[in-house]
Amino acid sequence: QVQLVESGGGLVQPGGSLRLSCVASGFSLSSYALNWYRQTPGKERELVAAIASFGDNTIYADSVRGRFTISRDNDKNTAYLQMNNLEPEDAAVYYCGVEGMTRGQGTKVTGSS
Repeated sequence: QVQLVESGGGLVQPGGSLRLSCVASGFSLSSYALNWYRQTPGKERELVAAIASFGDNTIYADSVRGRFTISRDNDKNTAYLQMNNLEPEDAAVYYCGVEGMTRGQGTKVTGSS
């Protein structure tokens, strides 16, 4: 069964950090580019970051560039999103996905004032 499972979300204060993980099963993640998205109620889903299959090319949304880092470990069939200097606007449900194949159920990042 093709599946992606996210973890690592939680409550974070402004300026804090979190690392999200995305574990793939049922297929080899190394063959695919991997995207991280986020969504909040009433807003469209936003592409946060993407990484090519061998990690040699990455892209970031303007809103997170310089604060977030996407990476992958193909030996572990896992991708990551390191989020630093978090802002209240970063609170959302974060999903990882392979375009046209599958996405996970999401992990929630909640801001604390």
